[in-house]
Amino acid sequence: MRKSHPVRRAVLATAATVSGIVLLLSLKPASDPGAAQAAGGAAPPAAAQSPQGGAQPIGDGTVTGDAVSTQYGAVQVRLTVNGGKITKAEAVQAPKGGQSDQVTSRSVPRLNRATVTSQGAEVDAVSGATYTSAGYTKSLQSALDKARAAGGSGGAGAGGEAGEAGEAGEAQTRTVTGDVAQTQYGPVQVRITVSGGKITKAEAVQTPKGGQSDRISSGAVPKLDQAAVAAGSAEIDAVSGATYTSAGYKQSLQSALDKAGG
Repeated sequence: MRKSHPVRRAVLATAATVSGIVLLLSLKPASDPGAAQAAGGAAPPAAAQSPQGGAQPIGDGTVTGDAVSTQYGAVQVRLTVNGGKITKAEAVQAPKGGQSDQVTSRSVPRLNRATVTSQGAEVDAVSGATYTSAGYTKSLQSALDKARAAGGSGGAGAGGEAGEAGEAGEAQTRTVTGDVAQTQYGPVQVRITVSGGKITKAEAVQTPKGGQSDRISSGAVPKLDQAAVAAGSAEIDAVSGATYTSAGYKQSLQSALDKAGG
């Protein structure tokens, strides 16, 4: 019998090994999604991706931003929100007196319209009204922050005021800011916190300032704050020596109570 040549045996052994490897690979299941789909199987589900944030919705109702002091006077913005959109913007406070009247009458309507158009605080400053525009934008942002807080907790409800805590309803705590009352010595504005239909806190966010007014305000306002909580209404006595401040306080307090439904 003729012996096999050593080279031939090596070639045959190599061919057998390669054939075995190919057979094993053909039996291994596909592991990547594309191969599984090509074979008629279902690809593993892709990992769910969380949304990339986005602006928090703003609650319906009326919300007043913080009063912002500028070189020429205070600016304060109030927004009306319906269906999650700003339907009205107005400045409840703006610089007054002398040339400020002209600047305010020209710039504030433009800022109001720009707010409704932009649906945010990204509004351009009005030429010639830099300080008023800056104060308006800052108060506007404050109002939007409060409205978003209200939107995140269910909203203030139609016609309601969005409180700083964003809560509404008789059994819940909310904060309401009254309208500004102008007096002979300066504006007075009152903010109240209402819980369970009762005033739990009253504070003057604006009072007459400068000279003797500082002394009168520091002596009278704490007494008026305490009286408002004790009375639970605007039926409080004027503080002796602070007749104008007391009258303005009561006027703004009643406005806040009206907004709170009290």
